[in-house]
Amino acid sequence: MSYYLDDAATNTLLAKLRQEYRLYAPKRFPLQGRFSDTDTIRYTEVSTLEEIETQEKSTYSAKEVVSPINQTLFYFTPDEYRETKEASDKPILVFLRPCDIHAFEHQDKIYLENGGLSDSYYARVRSKLRFVLLECPVGFDTCFCVSMGSNQTDHYVMALRREANGMSFQVKDAALEPYFSGATTADFTPQFVTANANKVVLPQIPNKEVLNELKSHPVWDEYDARCTSCGSCTVACATCTCFTTRDLHYTQNEEVGERRRVYSSCQVAGFDEMAGGHIYRPTAASRYRYKMLHKYHDFYARFQETHMCVGCGRCTDHCPSYISVTASIAKMSAAVAEIIAKKGW
Repeated sequence: MSYYLDDAATNTLLAKLRQEYRLYAPKRFPLQGRFSDTDTIRYTEVSTLEEIETQEKSTYSAKEVVSPINQTLFYFTPDEYRETKEASDKPILVFLRPCDIHAFEHQDKIYLENGGLSDSYYARVRSKLRFVLLECPVGFDTCFCVSMGSNQTDHYVMALRREANGMSFQVKDAALEPYFSGATTADFTPQFVTANANKVVLPQIPNKEVLNELKSHPVWDEYDARCTSCGSCTVACATCTCFTTRDLHYTQNEEVGERRRVYSSCQVAGFDEMAGGHIYRPTAASRYRYKMLHKYHDFYARFQETHMCVGCGRCTDHCPSYISVTASIAKMSAAVAEIIAKKGW
C-alpha cells in the first residue's frame, strides 16, 4: 500500500517508529565539509523529518552504520578478554538510495560469505538492518550506477519520496502497515534512474595472460604522479572493507586495554607490509592498479555475480587530485582491448 503524510504527520510517524526501531539516515552537518564553508552529509541516527537529507547524495556511505570508522572489538586483561556488546537490540531502519542498498549486499559477500567465514561484529548489526528506499529518479553528476546495474532494487521494506509539504510512502513490509492506520492512501511507486550522464564500458579480461599483461601496462604510470595515496576514495567508498586493528593500552595499567578495528585503505603506503618489511605494492600506481582490478575484475571473478563497485561516484567526489574513476575505467578497458588486439587473443 502507498500513503501520503504531511510534514507534521510524518514527524508523528517517525516518533512512533523510534519506539521500536533505530532510524539512520543521511543528515547534513553545516560547515563540516572538506573545504571552507561547505557542508558534509553523513549517516547518523535521526529523529525528525527535517534532519533527513533527501535531495543530495550523501558525502559518505551508510557502511559506517554497521562498521564504524573506529570500533572497539573487545577489552582485555592479562587473564581474560570480554567482547563488546551492542548498545541496543532494536532493529534499524536505514534510509538508502538504490546503489547503497546494493553496496550492503556486496559487503555481505566479504563479511558474511568469505570462504565460509562470518564476521560476528558485522553480522550482529547487519541482521538488524531493514532498508528504507530513498527514491533516486535522476542520479547525480558523478554517478554511473546504471552501468553497474545498481540503479534499482526491490530489496526494501518501505520507500519514500519527498513532496512539497510532506512525504509519500510505499509500504512493502506488513509489520509497518499498522503505523499508517488512518493515513491517506496515495498512488506512489518509486522511480529509478534509467540513464546517467556518465557511462562506462567495463573491461572484459578473457584470461590470465591478458590480466598479467594489464598489470604491467603503462596505463597505470600516470597515477604515480597523480595519486597521493591519501585513502580518501576508499573511506568514502560504499563497498571498500579494508581495516586494521590496534591495541590501546590504558595509562594506569598497560596490561589492560582494548582492541579496536579502524578503517584503513589499500591505497595507503605500507598497508600491505609483511613481517620482515616486504611490501607488495610500493608505489602509488601499483596501489591504484590493485584497487581498480579488485573493483572491476577480481570481485566478480571470485563471486561470479556482480562487480564490487556500485557506481555511486563518491571516490571521484573525494579525490584531491581530481582522478575520475570513470576515466580510469575507460583507460583500463582501452588497455585491455589493445593487449587483446596485439596478442591476437
